[in-house]
Amino acid sequence: MESITIKVDKNLANEIDQIVSSSYSTKTEFIRGAIRDKLKQREKEKLELIKELEKFKGAAKVHVSDEQIQDTREKIAKEYAKKFGIKLD
Repeated sequence: MESITIKVDKNLANEIDQIVSSSYSTKTEFIRGAIRDKLKQREKEKLELIKELEKFKGAAKVHVSDEQIQDTREKIAKEYAKKFGIKLD
């Protein structure tokens, strides 16, 4: 298992302490759970995005050039990379 060290401000630390004292045995357990929840949420958002994009597959009423398709793909990729914090080359 790998160790990760984080620093949080006093207010956040106090909130974590309150939650841990009532529902968790350690801060580490709480932080692991919070990270797992965030990862699941991101995966769910990605799957929802894929479903949304699939709705538009083959939906164009007019002819669209390969260049227009590529430009649109790049634009969408940049938008979602920014949304999900992914760096593109």
